[in-house]
Amino acid sequence: MTNPFDSDDRPYVVLRNDRAEHSLWPAAIDIPDGWTVVHEEDSRASCLTWVDAHAS
Repeated sequence: MTNPFDSDDRPYVVLRNDRAEHSLWPAAIDIPDGWTVVHEEDSRASCLTWVDAHAS
């Protein structure tokens, strides 16, 4: 079984919590409490690019 957090073939979203921490999250998995989607569903590579450009 492939780890859904490491797969390049799945869509992801980017999440942020109240401490401004970001997380790459598989789009098919429920978002945990305390996190908000800040970049909608996209490829893993696109989400990582977004994090590089927007996370401080």
